[in-house]
Amino acid sequence: MWSFKNWRRSRAARREFPAAWERTLRDRFAIWARLSVADRDELKRHILIFLAEKHFEGCAGLEITDEVRLLIAAQACLLLLHRETDYYPGVGTILVYPSAFIATSRRVGPGGVITEETGPRLGEAWHALSSPLSGGPVILAWDHVLHGAGDARDGQNVVLHEFAHALDGESGGMDGAPMLDRRSSYLAWARVLGDEYRGLTQAVMSQAPHTLNAYGATNPAEFFAVATEMFFEQPGRLKSTHPALYDQLRDFYKQDPAGRG
Repeated sequence: MWSFKNWRRSRAARREFPAAWERTLRDRFAIWARLSVADRDELKRHILIFLAEKHFEGCAGLEITDEVRLLIAAQACLLLLHRETDYYPGVGTILVYPSAFIATSRRVGPGGVITEETGPRLGEAWHALSSPLSGGPVILAWDHVLHGAGDARDGQNVVLHEFAHALDGESGGMDGAPMLDRRSSYLAWARVLGDEYRGLTQAVMSQAPHTLNAYGATNPAEFFAVATEMFFEQPGRLKSTHPALYDQLRDFYKQDPAGRG
């Protein structure tokens, strides 16, 4: 099974990347301009494999076009550059709504307090997180996917956020601690991200100034997802205000976006 999967992925990665797709990335995916030629080539290979393995479904009348699939895949696969990956094994289907959708979610807040919330959502990856091998869906609002692709400097990106959750879930639980390369790395990860999460929580509660999105104070899983958004979209700001957090994310993602310009 393992050999067949890798043979299938190797074949998918060798397919020709359509010129029209590359034009779409150049015109609609702002981070594309910051990537080196080598990174663009690697990203294109990841996209081809991702699209070969994931199923897309349009909801509420949305038509799944090549643009929809491509821009979601490009942003999701940005998180996979330079890393050994199994291409989000907990994500089998991607559901795409035209805009915000209504959903009920179960969240674990500070102190382990569990609450259920019903309201508009821009994205969800809870089913994928509940079982890393379940093949559950990631759900996205297309208008925000498109905005996130086009604006790479506002610190908010729903695809990066939800697929960070999917990476988090690969460790077996939603706790803000994804699978790291070495067991010895977990101590520093827990210390740095724990301190940063508590700092953000305290700042939000006291209404003190803070640079990270306040939504990251919801729980450690949301903190990791919010930090991921800022790492890729406002890397210079994150590095200057939260250097230890930046270093942990740089080591995990094996990228240094602050150096891209």
